[in-house]
Order: sequence, then structure tokens, then C-alpha cells
Amino acid sequence: MTEALLASAYKALDEVMDPEFPVSVVAMGMIRGVTVCGGCADVKLTFTSMGCPWTDWIERDIRTRLLAVEGIDDVRIEVVWDKPWTRKDVAPSAKIVFMKMGISP
Repeated sequence: MTEALLASAYKALDEVMDPEFPVSVVAMGMIRGVTVCGGCADVKLTFTSMGCPWTDWIERDIRTRLLAVEGIDDVRIEVVWDKPWTRKDVAPSAKIVFMKMGISP
């Protein structure tokens, strides 16, 4: 895995927006890890709740955007719950967006 390819993967993931808020899944803290080896991107992903109605949409968008990255030919997504998502996972830039929307981060 090259650092440049990993950076490109994260840049692509930063374009995957949460369907309910104008914040990326990266800034929401939903991406728990990414590795790229042999053209395959392995993504560890969590959701803000187990009942999230957008899981399929988010996973499809992740696949689409990562497959558009040169050097990535396959995407495997593992949904993880071993560290449940909390508001503490939200990046400072996303907290600013939430405050502007009148939502307590």
C-alpha cells in the first residue's frame, strides 16, 4: 500500500456525504479504518445507529467512489460495532456545521 493511494482513498471517502447532514462519513467519524493492498480497499465502517435506514446507500456510495480511484479494483466493507459511534467521533469541522444548523454537536 502506498501512502499516495491511501490518501486518494480517504479523499474519495471524504466525498461520501451523510444523507441527513451536509457532512462526510469521514468527518462524521464513521470510517474506522482503511487499508489498500493489491488493488483492494478494505474499509471498516460503523453507522451512527444500528437502525440507520441509509446503510445500503452509504455502502454503495463508498464502493462507487473508491472504485473510481486509480489503483483500486475491489472494495470490501466490514461493518463494525465494537466501538459504537458517539458524538465524540465527529470531527471539529463537522461540529461547526452542526452548530450552524442549530444542532448540538
